[in-house]
Amino acid sequence: MEKFSNRLNRMSFSQTFVMSNKVRQMKAEGIDVISLTLGEPDFDVPKNIKEAAFAAINNNFSHYSPVPGFLDLREAICAKLKRDNNLEYNASQICVSNGAKQAIINVLASIINDGDEVILPAPYWVSYDEMVKMMGGKSVFVETSIDTEFKMTAEQLEKAITPNTKALLYSSPCNPSGSYYTYEELESIANVIAKYPQITIISDEIYEFINYEGKHTSIAEFQQVYEQTAVINGMSKAFAMTGWRIGYSACPTWLAKACEKIQGQMTSGANTMAQKASITALQTDPAEYRFMIEEFKKRRDLVFSLIKNIPGFKVNYPKAAFYFFPDISFYIGKTLNGTLIKDADDFAMFLLENAHVGTVGGVSFGNPNCIRFSYAASEKELTEAMRRIHEFLEKVEIS
Repeated sequence: MEKFSNRLNRMSFSQTFVMSNKVRQMKAEGIDVISLTLGEPDFDVPKNIKEAAFAAINNNFSHYSPVPGFLDLREAICAKLKRDNNLEYNASQICVSNGAKQAIINVLASIINDGDEVILPAPYWVSYDEMVKMMGGKSVFVETSIDTEFKMTAEQLEKAITPNTKALLYSSPCNPSGSYYTYEELESIANVIAKYPQITIISDEIYEFINYEGKHTSIAEFQQVYEQTAVINGMSKAFAMTGWRIGYSACPTWLAKACEKIQGQMTSGANTMAQKASITALQTDPAEYRFMIEEFKKRRDLVFSLIKNIPGFKVNYPKAAFYFFPDISFYIGKTLNGTLIKDADDFAMFLLENAHVGTVGGVSFGNPNCIRFSYAASEKELTEAMRRIHEFLEKVEIS
């Protein structure tokens, strides 16, 4: 008798964590590996946020919070959404969760029935497809390429919609591509979705502040889809609070209540000290944390100057987040030093084992021809990583 559920058997392990675990194993064996696998800022949490957490501990915020989060945090989120995004929400429309990942799960669990379709522009974050599977849904992929900065057009979106379509799930800025949708591009997508009231947009905006070229736009700004949109965000990326596990959703009232119902049975409220510290983070002028964004921008330019010259790599200039997603299709189907490279996952493992640089293959991101580099690492590590890959691929025997 099978012990595991069909739900579990449908799912795959996160390739990001598969590669990061392999890196840890190699390091434990004494191998000098540079890891560019995880999308995690390498900065420490700013001092004022840490002080707010200490104050919360000293003030005994150690008991259960309301399921959707403390009222003052939800009000701070509403103020942030108004200040930064010109979005009008009230506290009852906010659900604070254990990271943005749970916020997405809450929404999907609230709206997806078995067989419902969720449109995913590819490439997409590794967990999106697995989340859809978990809820019994079916992912419908919209293919993009490096030549279009990995962005879906409104025309592609409309062609993918069927009577079974229940949601559109995407990130902007995007993990893994580093692209973001402009105001005009999102407006055209909003105009399509507005024709289909059964579709919910799940807009993952966790990289909102890590945008080097232009102003972030939330698709919820377009009134024609406001009542169809769940805005997902959190504290991990802009505030370097990855381990504090605070995310949130801002939804129309009908969906916010559904998310609260789901979360109330799954986990209840998020960490209380982290919630209180998040209030301080959100109420601080974003310019105070801009130093991290400026550092990421410097690293992006450094890596681009090096990666564009690596043999067999086709790379664009990412405008947001902290990833490169080069097309390495030149190597797919070829044998390198006796190893057949069937897809980008094979190539990423080949680089790790031979050049000792950890990356993530693009198969689980929805693109088997690309690999993802995170440049949330020191300039010294990034320079050395690019040197290793360049030198190794210059000498590799290809057949």
